[in-house]
Parts: sequence; C-alpha cells; structure tokens
Amino acid sequence: MYRPNIELAKDKKMVTMRKRLNQTGWKASIHFFKGSTVKLIGVLVFTTSISFAADASSGKRNGTADIDKKRPSEIPGMMLIWHDEFEEEGRPNANNWNYEYGFVRNQELQWYQPQNARCENGRLVIEARRETVANPEYNPLKQSWKTSREEAHYTSACVITKDLQEWPAFGYFEIRAKVDSSQGSWPAIWLLGTENYWPDCGEIDIMELYRINGEPNILANVAWGSSTAHRGEWDSSTTKLDHFLPKDPTWVEKFHTWAMKWNEHAIQLFLDGELLNEIPLHKTVNPDGVNPFTSDQNFYLLLNLAIGSNGGDPSNSKFPINFEVDYVRVYKQLN
Repeated sequence: MYRPNIELAKDKKMVTMRKRLNQTGWKASIHFFKGSTVKLIGVLVFTTSISFAADASSGKRNGTADIDKKRPSEIPGMMLIWHDEFEEEGRPNANNWNYEYGFVRNQELQWYQPQNARCENGRLVIEARRETVANPEYNPLKQSWKTSREEAHYTSACVITKDLQEWPAFGYFEIRAKVDSSQGSWPAIWLLGTENYWPDCGEIDIMELYRINGEPNILANVAWGSSTAHRGEWDSSTTKLDHFLPKDPTWVEKFHTWAMKWNEHAIQLFLDGELLNEIPLHKTVNPDGVNPFTSDQNFYLLLNLAIGSNGGDPSNSKFPINFEVDYVRVYKQLN
C-alpha cells in the first residue's frame, strides 16, 4: 500500500483459553499462556497432517456454514487469538481500532477521518465520499503536498490496530471482504511492522486493488528495506480483475476471502484459495541484516480505502464508494 514519493522520503483449558482470548485479545492473554501447560509459539508449522476446517493450507474455506453464522472456524492444532466480526452497530470497536487522519501518503486525494468508518449489518463499511473539507494544515509557503492543498474534495477512512492489537511474526490471517473496482478506488488490506521506519519495518499487502494502465488489478505484495533510504525492495504479484470474471461475471458484487499463511520460510498470499504470491523469506533482508518478517517485532493491520493516485482519476465515478469487511481473524500455532 505504501508507495512513497521522493518527497515523502520515506485448544476443558482450551475452551477457557479461547474465551479469554476472545475477551481480552492477544496482548492481555500472554500472561495466561505463560502459566499454562500449553505454549503458544510464533512459529507456524503447516503440515499435511493438519486438516484445516478452513483449509488454511490452501487459504480456502470448505463450506459456508461458519460464514453464515458468523462463527470462526476451528483449526486443529491452532488457536484463534484475535478476531473482529463487526457485529456491534456504530463505530468500530475502540479496543481494536484506531484511525489515520488527514492526508497521509502517496499524494492520494482523500482526507482520512473516523466518521467514514462504521459497522452495520455485521460488517465494517469504509465509505469514500465526494465532499469538500478544509485542510487545517494548509500553508501555501510549505513545499509539501500535505500542506499545499487548501481543501480535500474526497473523504474516506483508514482503520488500524496499531497500539491496540498487534501480533508477532508468523500465523494464519483471514479477511473476508468486498471491494469496489470503480475508477479512482484503491482499497487495501495490509500490515506494517512496529519497529523502524518504512520500508525497513516491513510491509505485507494481503490485498490491494488499483489501476495499472487503466485496468483494475489485484495485487499481493511484500516490501522491505533497500540500500536507498525510503525506497523499498518489492516482491509483487499483479492479477488482472478480468482473470476472475469468466468464472463469475458478478465477482465484484460479492464477498471474497483473502488469506495469508506466514511461517519462518515464506509468506503465501491467497484469494479464494488461489495462491497469488509466495515470497521466500531468505531474501527479505534489510541492508542492516535484519529481516523484518522473521524478527521479534510486532505487526499491526490496516484496512483502508484510498482515492486517486494509483487508483486513478475518480472524477467521473459515482460516489459513495464502499469497501466492506465481514470479518478479520488471526490464528497462531499451538505446540
């Protein structure tokens, strides 16, 4: 998601554990696990002996009963350590989500604000609107795109779990969402490391959708540090949206499941069970020798809908444009 410009420089016990994890989240459960005979480790081992109810080995669900009932799948040998099903109406759960504000990155057109994110009918809705808001940081004398714009003509939201829900490396992540491919729309599901600046902190784009040569593409990427400051090394996969339409012409009108399998060897990114990209982690090393994807830092999740920039010109698109998320689920391996 981050595409900086030069200017930006840039398992009776298992039940108890599940209940506690669901009530308190990952961070508050660490103490409980230390006193338990079950150890939760950050290394995720995926073997053929594990039969995933959600078929995590391929990033694909078997059946839809749990989706319909909004009940997370149980995966043998794994623990659901955090999830949000967005079942409470109104603003997203403040124990889980923070926000980004204003103009943030990539010279995008939208002004990020919390009021563009809401939960309704069991879904998180991030709504981009065509509306004008004043830029309180406006200063025409400053040579920065963030301050040289007197107004923003679009608003949207970016919700983040930073400082609230963060996770160490490795795991199985699953997000069910519906995206809008309108011109100008740039939705994303991604993670950033909590240590160091971008790109040395590491970035994982589980999903991006934006225009390349005028055509909508779905991307699955990873970025890490390079020898040039604020310039990332990328392992990217682009798949034209047209790839999915012959199988289902109404693809964009439906929810789809994005998943990530992440162990000490590789990151695999899936869409509805189809592997879009596999990134071997032996190569994702920053110039200082640190590998952000195997180190002991935590990562946080971002869900956002950007307008403009890589998304293209939104001026002829119909607004509002929505990015809807049914759930987010994070699993870790038990040993």
